[in-house]
Amino acid sequence: MTLTATDSERDGAATAAPYVVVDAVGEKARTRALDAGGRVLDERLLPPDALAAHVASWERRRPRWVWDTAAAYPTLLDAGVRVERCHDLRLARAILRRASATAARFAGVPVDGWDDLPADQRVAPVALFGLEPAAAPTDAVAEFDRQAAAIDAAPNPGALRLLVAAESAGALAAAEMWHAGLPWRADVHERILEERLGPRARDGVRPAVLEALAGRIRQALGAPTLNPDSPVELVKALRAAGLAVETTRSRELAVLEHPVVPPLLEYKKLSRLASANGWHWLDTWVADGRFRPDYVVGGVVTGRWATRNGGAMQLPKQIRSAVVADPGWRLVVADAAQLEPRVLAGMAQDRSMAQAGHGRDLYDGIVATGAVADRSAAKYGMLGALYGATQGAGGRLVPRLAQRFPQSLGLVERAARLGERGGTVSTLLGRTSPAPSEQWRAAQQAAADLDADAPALRRARSLARDQGRFTRNFVVQGTAAEWALCWMAELRKRLWALGSGPLRERPHLVYFLHDEVLVHTPEAVAEDAAHAVREAAATAGRLLFGDFPIDFPLDISVVDSYADA
Repeated sequence: MTLTATDSERDGAATAAPYVVVDAVGEKARTRALDAGGRVLDERLLPPDALAAHVASWERRRPRWVWDTAAAYPTLLDAGVRVERCHDLRLARAILRRASATAARFAGVPVDGWDDLPADQRVAPVALFGLEPAAAPTDAVAEFDRQAAAIDAAPNPGALRLLVAAESAGALAAAEMWHAGLPWRADVHERILEERLGPRARDGVRPAVLEALAGRIRQALGAPTLNPDSPVELVKALRAAGLAVETTRSRELAVLEHPVVPPLLEYKKLSRLASANGWHWLDTWVADGRFRPDYVVGGVVTGRWATRNGGAMQLPKQIRSAVVADPGWRLVVADAAQLEPRVLAGMAQDRSMAQAGHGRDLYDGIVATGAVADRSAAKYGMLGALYGATQGAGGRLVPRLAQRFPQSLGLVERAARLGERGGTVSTLLGRTSPAPSEQWRAAQQAAADLDADAPALRRARSLARDQGRFTRNFVVQGTAAEWALCWMAELRKRLWALGSGPLRERPHLVYFLHDEVLVHTPEAVAEDAAHAVREAAATAGRLLFGDFPIDFPLDISVVDSYADA
């Protein structure tokens, strides 16, 4: 409802509005200010070129913006407008539609635009939200009301509110990282490629170093016409040379004893560099001294991020020396040590494991308890527990860790058993795993038949174990993703306070990878930025685990180049 009041009266009433909803009506932007009870205090229709100034005026009052961040925020950033916080309706819909605590309230809600994938950052939408009429979402205020009611009715509404707030803050951070870009020296990247691959070759032609390695491979296998890029041809040639191989994976090839192994492994490594981050990648994804990661927030079912366009989640060490801070600036590189095991200890309230990692490397602390003999055993044992290893070094070590840390190991075991029975599990804040597939259910039904044969039983058991491994890891990986979101949300706030002016002139996030962040900062405040990174990690731990004594130490470097971290 639009209030009938003068502009001055309307502005005064709206000052206390804690939410401003932004969506589109035709070719215009619509903003509606809401009070805490959801009542519309102010409504405006604006031409798109007037939205940025209106948002900037509102931002001084620190509302929470209610919108689709990927659709609305990039154009605001381009206009020099940064906002502090939001409620992302599309990301929240995805969480609440699937969460066991709220799914029933969304079961009858038709699929619409709020269920769509996020906008591609590279493509500016024609209109504010760029939605086809058939995919148009329900009214934004109505959707916000629905989401708020679902959260309020959940058994643990505070956790879900924190999850939605953190996910929404992640969306703001992702848009800002695209806007600012990761500083990238194209000349350094070119030099790396030339040193490793030789001069730039024409399209469709192997670089000189790869062609020379291909010749050595052909000679070692006695296969003069072999194309080493073809797995089928390569397996055939290796078998013809007397090597019993099933695949061309590097780890399978590395254990073989044959003259072809060294050049073949080198070829695979350099071929990966050429195809994934070679000249074509450089021409396509680096412009104006920046690589812009196009993140998909919550793109993985556990809540981890994914990326489109450029493979930001896989920047190999070979090219990291091209990531260089601007003159007068530094990079703060930080990653959380043993994040998932520490999160597991916090979830399980396992004081023994928390104490093992207090103020030191967690794996060294596990060794000190006498549970295993060395750090390598502690690491492989924990990975085995988190990912459901039953064989190999990890599988053999899991029982020993279970004896020493029954609370932590018991938590993932219960999650695995629930998954094997077809149940779903949830993270600490309430993100819920997908239900098993129809294929899984059909296999279990077939195995339950009195006349089920041995192959049907084996298939059902195998699928059940796979589902158990998935749910075992989901609870920990998903909660670790929640910690990382809280870390970034707090860090955004702290970094903004360290400077003045537009986003690019202050310390700002430029890269994120699961448990690692990069901050681009003026050199004068680099140490302050590093301190902000560390304090934000501690705050994230308190947000999730309260006063439980689990710490999240960081490896932090202040460097000129990512390669030096």
